Amino acid sequence: MLAVIAAMQKEADVLLSLSRTDRHAKCFGKEICDCNYSGQDFRLILSGVGKTNAAAAAMLALASGADRILNFGVAGGLTPQTKIGTFWQISRAVQYDFDLSKINGTQIGTLDEYQTPYFPLQTGGSFPTATLATADSFASGDDDMSLLKALHADIRDMEGAAVAHISFAAGVPCYMFKSISDNAGEESVREYRENMQIALSALQKKMPAIFDEVCNG
Repeated sequence: MLAVIAAMQKEADVLLSLSRTDRHAKCFGKEICDCNYSGQDFRLILSGVGKTNAAAAAMLALASGADRILNFGVAGGLTPQTKIGTFWQISRAVQYDFDLSKINGTQIGTLDEYQTPYFPLQTGGSFPTATLATADSFASGDDDMSLLKALHADIRDMEGAAVAHISFAAGVPCYMFKSISDNAGEESVREYRENMQIALSALQKKMPAIFDEVCNG
């Protein structure tokens, strides 16, 4: 079963507006829709914002039989290439607010049971790829930029690395796509509000190609 995880309703609607919904339910506080898009059945879980919500949704997806996970949504760009309205497939993700460096001497983002801070994701070569950094805050300044540069992050969000972590730990393929709604800096909140629809429209245009890669390899 393909499970699709989206954090916000407006992100989920990008796909739901193109799909047939066969069943709607709620489980452990999460909205769940069983749907069909272009002949492909999938289960969409609306996770809510943040890493805990995202990890819970990924666990719920796996517990209900998911053998593939797709996560998509809007995110912030960190480099000159990740401009507003551009679209990226995530090749690896890191939690940049996780830090055991003082105890273990490991790089920021590295969990206790791992040797690297990065969780790998599935890529098929059809889309430009980027490194995603995830934290439980919407940053509106440059305070974290030196850390993000050290982690070679191109994009940041609040859910992706948590989904990648759970999927990787379970050995389940995870595909992740992000559309840029804002750029790092003091104007990121304003840009996010003003450009959300641009990012969502870019994401929706790519949905046929996304499903082709996820479902057909």
